[in-house]
Amino acid sequence: MLRLDHITVAANDLAEGVAYVEQALGIAPPAGGAHPLMGTHNHLLRLSETAFLEVIAPNPSAPAPTRPRWFAMDDPRTHAALASSPRLMTWVVSTSDIASALAKIPQAARPAIPVTRGNLEWLISVPPDGSMPFDGAFPTVIEWPAGPHPASRMPDLGCALLAFEIWHPEADTIRSSLTGFLDDPRIRFSREPEPSFRAVIRTPGGERQLA
Repeated sequence: MLRLDHITVAANDLAEGVAYVEQALGIAPPAGGAHPLMGTHNHLLRLSETAFLEVIAPNPSAPAPTRPRWFAMDDPRTHAALASSPRLMTWVVSTSDIASALAKIPQAARPAIPVTRGNLEWLISVPPDGSMPFDGAFPTVIEWPAGPHPASRMPDLGCALLAFEIWHPEADTIRSSLTGFLDDPRIRFSREPEPSFRAVIRTPGGERQLA
């Protein structure tokens, strides 16, 4: 029912986020676009025909959104954490039927809302307060429109995700909630006192890590 769609690096400033990823991977993610509903903008790096890396930050040129931004970006704790450095903040899984997925998957955020970037529109699970289950360690769910995945239209810069590691004090609960819905050997859960992430990515310059 679910498959890994993208991993998200959050930043208080988009240029800082892009520089952070470039330093880690040796490649600068190309520009993406803006999300008017959320007051954010992004850069995107293709990892396969159906997966990508997103760098996202509040858009200072956009009007303030009428609702809390996604990925807890309006939470003062998020601002404080990102003030020291951008970081890998969360992950997103895709489905062809988000209504069914959210009804069946324990712990999944609700509801599914429509969001746009340019002429692309999709459905994504975002609570009214913009929060993320389990500090972002539980994935957001997305449903793209029918047709080729957006990643297939991104420039192929020779990168691929080899492993995605999720550390969280409730890792066992997260793993259990996703059992039977998500089967991807690249995704690994470990119980640790503090939430964190690490992605291992193959690049033209060799294997690199992003956290």
